[in-house]
Amino acid sequence: MKLHELQPAIGSTTAPKRLGRGVGSQLGKTSGKGHKGAKARSGGGKRPGFEGGQMPLTRRLPKRGFTNIFGKEYATVNVSKLNCFEDGTVVTNEVLVEAGLIKKTLDGVKILGGGELQKKLTVSVDKVTDSAKEKIEAIGGKVEVK
Repeated sequence: MKLHELQPAIGSTTAPKRLGRGVGSQLGKTSGKGHKGAKARSGGGKRPGFEGGQMPLTRRLPKRGFTNIFGKEYATVNVSKLNCFEDGTVVTNEVLVEAGLIKKTLDGVKILGGGELQKKLTVSVDKVTDSAKEKIEAIGGKVEVK
């Protein structure tokens, strides 16, 4: 079989409806849209969620919560993930992005205390949890908070 001989399976494709091609075709005159009304018009129909004039569900339900415009979102990394670096490495935001541990720094980087650390590192990021700081310093590493 060659690339130009490929065809869809028999019955898997159907010919498109040929609208407005005479009364004998069953789709002539009004082209299957009936007589007048919103759905017969160009661009007609109702928007998604429309309930016939009844108050829509999305407007009947109460609003919840709020967004703190001053809130900061930190990219987080567990201590165990830092084992991929060599001993003595200075771990910064840029180094973490290059290593693929975070996609982007957002409002800063925070090191969390999940897992165990076996490498002696100098960690220089925006925030470090107390448990992460203990684990890094227990091995002989250093923590520098910007």
